[in-house]
Amino acid sequence: METQTQTKPTNNINMQETTAPKKRSKGFVIVLAALVLGGGAFGITKYIHAQHHEETDNAQIDANVSPVIPRVSGYVKEVRVKDNQVVKKGDTLVVLDNRDFLLKVQQAENALYAAQANLGAAEASTVAAEAGISTAQAQIGTIDAQIEAAKVNLWRASQDFERYANLIKDHSITQQEYEQALAAKQTAERQLDVLAKQKAAASRQTHVVSTQSGATSKQINIANAGIKQRETEVEDAKLNLSYTVITAPEDGVLSKIYVQPGQYVAAGQSLFSVVLNTTPWVVANFKETQLAKMKLGQKVSVHVDAYPGKELEAKVTSFAPATGARFALLPPDNASGNFVKVVQRLPVKIEFNDPNDAVVKQLRPGMNVVVDVHLD
Repeated sequence: METQTQTKPTNNINMQETTAPKKRSKGFVIVLAALVLGGGAFGITKYIHAQHHEETDNAQIDANVSPVIPRVSGYVKEVRVKDNQVVKKGDTLVVLDNRDFLLKVQQAENALYAAQANLGAAEASTVAAEAGISTAQAQIGTIDAQIEAAKVNLWRASQDFERYANLIKDHSITQQEYEQALAAKQTAERQLDVLAKQKAAASRQTHVVSTQSGATSKQINIANAGIKQRETEVEDAKLNLSYTVITAPEDGVLSKIYVQPGQYVAAGQSLFSVVLNTTPWVVANFKETQLAKMKLGQKVSVHVDAYPGKELEAKVTSFAPATGARFALLPPDNASGNFVKVVQRLPVKIEFNDPNDAVVKQLRPGMNVVVDVHLD
């Protein structure tokens, strides 16, 4: 009896051990089936989604950034702005030491005054030359009148001398009267000769004065050209002086200010930047294998990392003319060495449909986003 009692419990334990593995196997099959079904459903969903969408997380916010660049070199006198400050177009940002430029303006103005004085002297010389020409011409006119009178006097003396020469032959007149007629004729001839020489001298003087007047006129033209040159130099000096005050090119927000008072800056050197108050956009770098079905105007869903759960509507507006590698500082040269094919990426510009959206206004260049292009 004792032996039978001990045998029964042993049989029950064996039956329990046999049932437990069967239950565990059944549970494992159910979990495995659920995982397979779930994975299959997820895979099918992703496959269907991939047929109608192209996604990438290689995308960032971009915006217009204008560098602040001085047009003249000099030492910084004042910095009137701070990091991340909001500025308006025309606001003064940096002031350079302008003492050198003030001196250059004064020098240019002095040169202009000297050129104007030269012009005044040339004009005075021209007036004097013109007055000399008028005087010489009047003198020539007087000499011409005297010459005409001398010609008449010579004609009359010649006629008298011829009459007296005929009368002296038959002794109708005295020798004294004949000599007086001859002397009158010779005097008239010499007087006419003197007047002719005076006219020639006056003509030469008129020519000299005219030549001087012409030279003075050329001097006036040169002086006028010199004045225009000096005026240009004054304007250039004043323009450079105005460049010592560096202003904001557009409305926007400043970046970090790297310049300090006393620092020397060169013309063309970038001091800092202004992020303009324009609507930002997205630059998404898609693989070249993703571009087959993409085209302009397609709808895009944008998810910004800084605003999880917020979806922004946008659209494709343009494709870059070349891949990003072509615009690199050292573009790859696949024509030499060992060639390894690498999938290239093409920048795609995406613009927001609602630029006045509160989230869009808060976006900053460089923020990471995820874009989903709807191919249908």
